[in-house]
Amino acid sequence: MNKQFDLSVSNYGTTRPLHYDMAILPWGATEPHNLHLPYLTDAILSHDIAVDAAVLAADLYGYRAMVLPPVTFGAQNPGQRDVKFCIHSRYDTQRAILTDVVSSLHHQGIRRLLIINGHGGNNFKNMIRDLAVDYPDMLIASSEWFKVLPAKEYFDCPADHADELETSVMMHYHPELVNLAQAGTGESGGWAAESLRRGTAWLPRDWSLVSHDTGIGDPSRATAEKGAAFARDVAREYALFIRDFCSATSAADLYRPF
Repeated sequence: MNKQFDLSVSNYGTTRPLHYDMAILPWGATEPHNLHLPYLTDAILSHDIAVDAAVLAADLYGYRAMVLPPVTFGAQNPGQRDVKFCIHSRYDTQRAILTDVVSSLHHQGIRRLLIINGHGGNNFKNMIRDLAVDYPDMLIASSEWFKVLPAKEYFDCPADHADELETSVMMHYHPELVNLAQAGTGESGGWAAESLRRGTAWLPRDWSLVSHDTGIGDPSRATAEKGAAFARDVAREYALFIRDFCSATSAADLYRPF
């Protein structure tokens, strides 16, 4: 059944006779996730959440979305590029990829695109603003799946990277890819300057100065059951968004009158 919704496993024989209301683009990174999760964790999880959301949107609301293959390269902080096989993708590279995806979809008549991002270093807002100038009849939205719902309502000690949240969701989808026995503690340092802790200004964290195992947050309390509950509810939220996104005949329909 997922061949209707997942381009990673689909074929033209499946997609050719079907109408698609929109596309979903999972976006992740290639980077270490502590010592126990795959380098492609961000891409894998954003993809799997997206497929669940697409299936639910069709079952519950009758809208069909195609999940594109995930983009596996993300923007990295200083210090991360020093870690073996961590790949940094520049803003211009990501913008070019997104522009090509949008151009192709628009040419084929798709006018709705949702980016489901799994990597905190990625930011698509300015790219989307530029694309709105070039493709004014296309609506492009972005989100971060791990922020859709309050993590503290599902996990004991959610944190930042390769933590209880990400580990639990990976244990739900792909337990064979998790080796919790190898995990580091995820102990991390923060800013010494009070102004930076308070968010007065932002600068990228140097990963070599905040983490010894590339993790930020203790993954030891992770369970597949916690991950399943969180992933299920996030997918339902996305399915509701897909309904709202696709039922709008134009951008104006997404606004309340004033």
